[in-house]
Amino acid sequence: MKHIILAGPTASGKTELALSLAQTLSTQIISADSRQIYTDLTVGTAKPLGTWQDNKYLVNGTAYHLVDFLSPMQTFDVVSFCEKSRNLCAAQPDKPSIFAGGTGMYLHAFFIGIDPLPPADPDLRAEFAQFAEQNGREALHARLAQIDPVSAEQIPPQNIHRVIRALEICRLSGKPASQIKSGAFFRNEFPAEKALFVYLNWDKELLQQRITLRTQAMLDPMAEETRALLNKGFASDCPGLKSLGYPEVIQWINGKLMREETLEKIIIRTRQYAKRQRTWFNRYEKILRLDITRTQDFDVEKLTAQITKAYYAD
Repeated sequence: MKHIILAGPTASGKTELALSLAQTLSTQIISADSRQIYTDLTVGTAKPLGTWQDNKYLVNGTAYHLVDFLSPMQTFDVVSFCEKSRNLCAAQPDKPSIFAGGTGMYLHAFFIGIDPLPPADPDLRAEFAQFAEQNGREALHARLAQIDPVSAEQIPPQNIHRVIRALEICRLSGKPASQIKSGAFFRNEFPAEKALFVYLNWDKELLQQRITLRTQAMLDPMAEETRALLNKGFASDCPGLKSLGYPEVIQWINGKLMREETLEKIIIRTRQYAKRQRTWFNRYEKILRLDITRTQDFDVEKLTAQITKAYYAD
């Protein structure tokens, strides 16, 4: 069974289009978003609003899997994503599943595969963490940039855990983490026999405007959500609260940032994240790119019809 991948940068309208497509094809959606997995984190992750019924998260009657199921205190990895996705696809073998999200590593691992990564080395991680504590995160990030500039471009210096993991992979495997994760040791193009790969290719300036407007609208509700989480006893550095925007909101709550500073920082970080996503998805050749150069180009009904036609024609 051929599946459908609906990918794109943050704020590109993936969820809305995926729901329309799922209703047209009477099928399920599997979220490929590493942040929407968390319960209690809804505003800042732009999680689709739904309800749990019969152990399924339903959004307008459509089963939307791998969202709203994990405590913010827990972690989730690409192996878990692949295992759960495999089971979900197997549960409906006669229908396509729609994979919607912007976490490129999840999609790449499931449809193409990645080299086995070396296991964690606590001593090595402690070494890198101590270096960052003594010299600063920027200095640790600079070390990564020297040996794996591609990973350094994709990982911001403040994401200390990903920086350490990339350095750990380099040290243990003798290969740049980006080379291993890119699937360079398998093949470099997306296998057409396994999925119709659709990418929402927004004009850069239009997407930046959407990011700004969305961040402006979500900031105050996001602050309320974050306060509620902290009041429930969740640590400010728990995995869920490391999601995009939440660390800045926590700084605002703690009086370390003003509201406008918080807004500006989140917008900048979100734009940087969107840039990394564009870079990631540009690697694929066999892909249906839906170019959105004007706001009116994002017509859900027309795009749904275009994708459906391509799916059955392929």
